[in-house]
Amino acid sequence: MITDRHCFALDLIDDANLIEEYKKYHESVWPEIVESIKDAGIQDLQIYLVANRLFMIMDVSENFSFEQKSQSDAANPKVQEWEHLMWNYQQALPQAKKGEKWMLMEKIYHLKK
Repeated sequence: MITDRHCFALDLIDDANLIEEYKKYHESVWPEIVESIKDAGIQDLQIYLVANRLFMIMDVSENFSFEQKSQSDAANPKVQEWEHLMWNYQQALPQAKKGEKWMLMEKIYHLKK
């Protein structure tokens, strides 16, 4: 059961060839990465692109924890390999802290029925 939604932003290096390569990798994400996402309690994950800006929507279950996901990723060599590879295409947002990649976005509006 989905209990929360988190949205993130990140930039890609503004190079058309690199952006196309990045998109290709996401056509067939490594199975170990998909498994690590699901095991963390992430129910649905979508990434959108406009120009070189990425927007990620992540719906999570009640057992999801940012801290546990971070620890699990740090201990998983395949996730570290994927993250290192993706960093060849990604660049931090201008306001990001050192080492920060995906930045959590603040929800400022929600239309309700």
